[in-house]
Amino acid sequence: MSIGSRTVSTTLRATVSLAHEVHSYRNFLTSRFHSLRETGAPIDIHPEVDEALAHNKPVVALESTIITHGMPYPTSMDMARSVESIVRSTGCIPATIGIIDGRVKIGLEPRHLERLASRSANPLKISRRDIGAAIVARNDGGTTCSSTLIFAALAGIKVFATGGLGGVHRGGENTMDVSADLHELTRCPVGLVSAGVKSILDIGRTLEYLETLGVPVVSYGEVRDFPAFYSRKSGHQAPWNVTNPVDAARILYTHRQLGMTNGALFAVPIPEKYEAASAVIQEAVELAVRESEESGVSKLGKDVTPWLLKRVGELTQGRSLESNIALVRNTALIGGQIAREYANLAEEDGRIEPRYPSFQPSPLSAQSCTQNARIPTGQMHVRPSAALNNGKASIVVVGCAAVDITSKVEQTPSPSQKTTHPGKLSLTLGGVARNIAEAAHRILTGLKGKNSATLLMAPVGEDIFGRLITDSTQSMGMRADGLSLVPGQQSAVCNVVLDAQGGLETGIADMGLPHLWEGSEVFPVLRGHPPRFLVLDGNISSETMTAIVTEAAASNVEVFFEPTSVAKSTRIFPAVVASLGQTPRSIISYASPNLLELGYMYDEARTAFDLMSHDHWWQVIDGFSLGSNFRLELGQLAKARVSDKAPELGDLSFLVNKGVVQMAINLLPFFQHLVIKCGGLGVVVVMRLGDANVGKWAKERSNPHDRYIVAHSQASAETIVVQHFPPVHVQPSTVVNTTGAGDTLVGALLAMLVQNPDTFLDVVALRNAVDTAQRAAVLTLQSSSAVSPLLSSLPLQPLQ
Repeated sequence: MSIGSRTVSTTLRATVSLAHEVHSYRNFLTSRFHSLRETGAPIDIHPEVDEALAHNKPVVALESTIITHGMPYPTSMDMARSVESIVRSTGCIPATIGIIDGRVKIGLEPRHLERLASRSANPLKISRRDIGAAIVARNDGGTTCSSTLIFAALAGIKVFATGGLGGVHRGGENTMDVSADLHELTRCPVGLVSAGVKSILDIGRTLEYLETLGVPVVSYGEVRDFPAFYSRKSGHQAPWNVTNPVDAARILYTHRQLGMTNGALFAVPIPEKYEAASAVIQEAVELAVRESEESGVSKLGKDVTPWLLKRVGELTQGRSLESNIALVRNTALIGGQIAREYANLAEEDGRIEPRYPSFQPSPLSAQSCTQNARIPTGQMHVRPSAALNNGKASIVVVGCAAVDITSKVEQTPSPSQKTTHPGKLSLTLGGVARNIAEAAHRILTGLKGKNSATLLMAPVGEDIFGRLITDSTQSMGMRADGLSLVPGQQSAVCNVVLDAQGGLETGIADMGLPHLWEGSEVFPVLRGHPPRFLVLDGNISSETMTAIVTEAAASNVEVFFEPTSVAKSTRIFPAVVASLGQTPRSIISYASPNLLELGYMYDEARTAFDLMSHDHWWQVIDGFSLGSNFRLELGQLAKARVSDKAPELGDLSFLVNKGVVQMAINLLPFFQHLVIKCGGLGVVVVMRLGDANVGKWAKERSNPHDRYIVAHSQASAETIVVQHFPPVHVQPSTVVNTTGAGDTLVGALLAMLVQNPDTFLDVVALRNAVDTAQRAAVLTLQSSSAVSPLLSSLPLQPLQ
């Protein structure tokens, strides 16, 4: 019989208050999991997974035995990455589960996947019976279906996608060899999506046993044929079938409404293109089974399945492995679709707005707002009091919030091939201001009273990308009241195409909206509840930047400028020109250029803007009184190593040979502190301190060996500090994404400044802050997201 779309939808709607019931159930799962962590249970939930579950975003659990025991390396690693990518393509968060050094990991970092796939720590195959012993022995382990079901249920994950379920082994009626996977489905309220049961097993008896246990078995397709792993048909029928993810999700949701604690098996047949190979593979299966019986391997318990799968692969010369990968990828896709629909059901019945609703009036939309700014191609509507009414922010970040679309081809095409090409696409949130705000938010989240400390103020268009930016910002727990809807406009989008090696092939950056934005809603925020820091990215226009900087100066708010790119790095100079000579201090408190941006800013300040012929510049530079002693100490600093731990990086001679310090000092009359991002060579801070705010540097003397020099002017109250911070080591093989690393560093540094406003006035505090910021950047380098979710758990360096 087939389950239609209306069969389950009205089952218990009238019997309970679902809004209260959904809320209570979610709280139960969350509180249960968090209480285990509070008691010291050896479980680590990935911050991205934790955040998704807390906000009812769909999550798909993935097992790890297939990585540790099911496929050879490096195929196992490639498979694991591709499956996680497929889950993300459905709008879900992947949660690969495994055990690392005796700790259960619900959601694995790339380095953990690599560790399990390469089997460097001899991971064990972990079923229910092995969990406690493996943890006590501090082993690594790949979780089987049974143990993955346990941890998925514990975390509140409702869907688990895998290749094949365990079952009754051939001859199991005599040997009693039955997989623990089957019993776990009676205990864990999780939908298990698989390609049936492994074809090396007794499929008929497995289905009978599942019936005895009361586990629902549902074929996913137009017919009730139960698949046999490598084949779309096993010769057996399932009692039920569904044809779409909505009905599958409704089955799981009805179970939850009824308070049932069992799971359900959704059997997804392998894609049709692999059916042709099934007969050959099945012959190999039968031969491998006979060999296992003749050699005694069939009596080895949990080692039987890995042996059989490996032997089948040998007999089929790899064809079975290709089919295995295909069916795992297919179940991940279907699992993600079911998980997404389940999350939608929970939102609807819990009276929660859908994640991506059609655009309707909201705190950011036109009907509840007043006109506050104009752009040449349309009208912008904002509610100027929105950000004010939601409390003071310590950091206000103004600029671009965007959607990044990355396309990577499987094989680099020739220029003449003007057609579509196979490849992979990913969609993430981006935009410099948004990245900085997220990084600061994630680090400050763990600090008491800092949950709303960061406010992102940026324009978004009236399109699906704008809705994605707004909804995802809220789902992260960030404030979204600073996002301004621009009706009739498209949100900022960057579409990058990479070649097969990951290099930039081409791309289109549609960043016109931030440049058109006047940003006048920033003014009441600066006047009403002045933040500690105002951060500007280079995507907004010079006119908007000048107006905002002027208002910030009047409100005594420190300005942090992130240049964004070489071309946009000089958009801050009109603001500098407008204020030149009006105050002895630098109008911009902080700027964070990379080496290329620093050089361009210096050249343009000297030529196009002619800033270095102004009387103010001469007065400030003369006040530094930098003479031969400073040059001598700078020469000594240049001989220091970039890193004592990585001598291959050479010395710091680039600071002098490429004029890095010289250019930075010439820019100090306009920028109080320059945080120069040097990529793999670390970070250089060049700063100008006045008499009233020298801090502990007043007693410091140059120490080139410790990578800093200090120049105290005798002619004025100025103190100049140049300090290099060695890079945090990162294995090149672990680098996943370079897009948001620099933004993450800035956001992390801002978070440290909020924690300790005197960070730049203390030698140790500054060192700890920059080190923390670099470690944050490394986490982002190792993440597929523009900002790593792991920043929420980044340990902050203690102040000494």
